[in-house]
Amino acid sequence: MRWARKNIVAWVLLLATFGFVSPAAPADKRKPGLYWTLETDKGNIACKLFEAEAPVTVHTMVGLAIGKTSYIHPETKQVERKKFFDGLVFDRVIPGVMIQGGDLLGTGVGHPEGPGFPYKSEIAPSLKFDVAGRLAMANSGPDTNDTHFFITEAPYPSFNGHYTIWGQCENIDVVKAIARVPRDPGDTPVTPLRIQRVVIERVGPAPADAPEAMPPDGTTK
Repeated sequence: MRWARKNIVAWVLLLATFGFVSPAAPADKRKPGLYWTLETDKGNIACKLFEAEAPVTVHTMVGLAIGKTSYIHPETKQVERKKFFDGLVFDRVIPGVMIQGGDLLGTGVGHPEGPGFPYKSEIAPSLKFDVAGRLAMANSGPDTNDTHFFITEAPYPSFNGHYTIWGQCENIDVVKAIARVPRDPGDTPVTPLRIQRVVIERVGPAPADAPEAMPPDGTTK
């Protein structure tokens, strides 16, 4: 019996070596929480979301990203519900400052309409624009958040108190690469640079009313 076990183990190792058995997935070493990854034409940007500090923003943006939340298209006035950010462009890039995306029309004024839009600013005193990689909401004044977001490539203290910070991003090299593409006088990339898709992942147990949870009956808001 002991000989048989040894032989089984040997065969499994041999099969794994030659690719017949998939190796076990490595343990996820990220801290528990909700993660938003932008897969872009220049590479991936991974962000950990601040659920406690910006709950309305996180729920709204994650709901849109996974096709959970509906909205009214500003041009057609039709109700839509899809993975909102997939395929959208970065409409504004400023080297040394930030990259901006999430606008429905790619013009900076493609604001979704309907219930829930716009929504309130969530300015957490504990969060400042004191590091690179802040994920924040663009706005046209207090309480005008919708889907337009930006990611900083450096600390920018003058932004403090004006914009909702709802995540912290890694892969600043990708942010810098996007910020340095050729752009027109309005800071719009000359060649469209797209968000291929947004991936939402939970590490660790999900809280009650998790933003990424789909209703059991399939209904959406």
